[in-house]
Amino acid sequence: MSSPAPFRLTGVQWLVCTIAAIGFAFDIYELLMLPLIIKPAIASLSAPLIEQAVAGGLSRPEAVQLWLPGGTNYGWWARMLFFAPAVAGGAFGLLGGWLTDRMGRRRVLTFSILLYAFGAFAAGFATTLPYLLFCRCCVFVGVCVEFVAAVAWLAELFPVHDQREKVLGWTQAFSSLGGLLVAGMNILAGMYANSLPEIAGGHEAWRYTLISGVIPALPLLLIRPFLPESPEWQKKKEAGTLKRPRISELFSPELRTTTIVTTLVFAASYGLAFGAIQQLPQILGAQALGTPAEAGHQEVIAAAKAKVGDPQGTNAKTGKPEYTPDQKRAAGNESDAVVAKVTLSQELGGLVGRALLAFLALKIVSRRSLLRVFQIPAMIFIPVLFYWISGALQSDSLFMIKVGIFVAGVLVVAQFSFWGNYIPLVFPVHLRGTGESFAANIGGRILGTAAAFITITLATASPPNPGRMALVGACVAGAYAVVGVLLTNFLPEPGKVDHQD
Repeated sequence: MSSPAPFRLTGVQWLVCTIAAIGFAFDIYELLMLPLIIKPAIASLSAPLIEQAVAGGLSRPEAVQLWLPGGTNYGWWARMLFFAPAVAGGAFGLLGGWLTDRMGRRRVLTFSILLYAFGAFAAGFATTLPYLLFCRCCVFVGVCVEFVAAVAWLAELFPVHDQREKVLGWTQAFSSLGGLLVAGMNILAGMYANSLPEIAGGHEAWRYTLISGVIPALPLLLIRPFLPESPEWQKKKEAGTLKRPRISELFSPELRTTTIVTTLVFAASYGLAFGAIQQLPQILGAQALGTPAEAGHQEVIAAAKAKVGDPQGTNAKTGKPEYTPDQKRAAGNESDAVVAKVTLSQELGGLVGRALLAFLALKIVSRRSLLRVFQIPAMIFIPVLFYWISGALQSDSLFMIKVGIFVAGVLVVAQFSFWGNYIPLVFPVHLRGTGESFAANIGGRILGTAAAFITITLATASPPNPGRMALVGACVAGAYAVVGVLLTNFLPEPGKVDHQD
């Protein structure tokens, strides 16, 4: 019996895998950026609004309170920044998936990466919250379309099962590299913000972190002329046998169960992340010094205070220590850097999870069983972890939180990689982009990301209470996880031969 031929890539295949890996990495880079920068961004962009409220007769402590985490205005904008871009990404991402089936994988992939790079760069210069929201919507649209185009492209470029599983598994592993990169970039931005060019009158770390999202556009501009189209799609297009994609066909008797169950279980995976894990920077991060409340983990607050030194006096009305704007900015940058190191642990776990998924995908035949390896432990571990965090914010527990969030990253991020391997096997070529887009964007980006909206809404309280947010996150993530585990019983197993037109 002859042994299988070794798995080797041609030069063109290496090029395709490289650009897809860059796209996957910066997908997650952009998605994980918001939890890192949302608090300092809202604090900065709400400052003129606070002054307007004071000029209108509201006392300064009352005006500031509205814009602290847990305050009414902060909660509204936090929900909008998490959920509105997801809705935009889901809607336009579904259109992008349809265009992927109509216009080809390569063209749509290229423009999607350029779109989110432009949106990220422009966001760094935001001077108002609506402007930042618009830029984040552009970013999400690009990210949602890119994922669908890249997965379809790779699945069709590597028709041999083992090759396809390896390529999809290992290129998606670069998504966690994107998480590591954004955490590292945020740390560097916090450390060197004062040495970078001034933006909007200051040196705020969150702006430099946002601008760094332009990086993936640079190699793409050089590589694009050498990228091939999907041979499977191109062959059918040239032969005139490529069927016209119709969203209604996803709900035909042959595909209805696949579409609905895949969409809902995909949403459950994202709900674990956005309901709890992605709220951790808000739970841990210290508030600006000198405000009516300093909420967050005590080690983060202590690090922020140590960075700025002694206060410059005492506020006559509140009796609180008074700090200069530069001191508050330095404290915020230090808080960002400390919290980003915790996020780094999460992304290291995600990298391990994706690698483990890539390995197990070739060992476990049943796709349901493969998903359950990560799904069932996550259903138990993540609610328990965030329940514990809710009561551990006033203790020296930051190291244990890093350990816990590492494990959470392994269990949840591996599920994201699962979908990139699974979905191309259950939709035909002419509907592959559309089907992937519906499951990923309606399921993951809208229904899944809605978990962040739910957590922030239920956790809104005055005064700010990070422990409450952790507890609510435990409940929301647990509910999504239970739904996912139950519905996986109905997840269709791909046939021995891939579904074709």
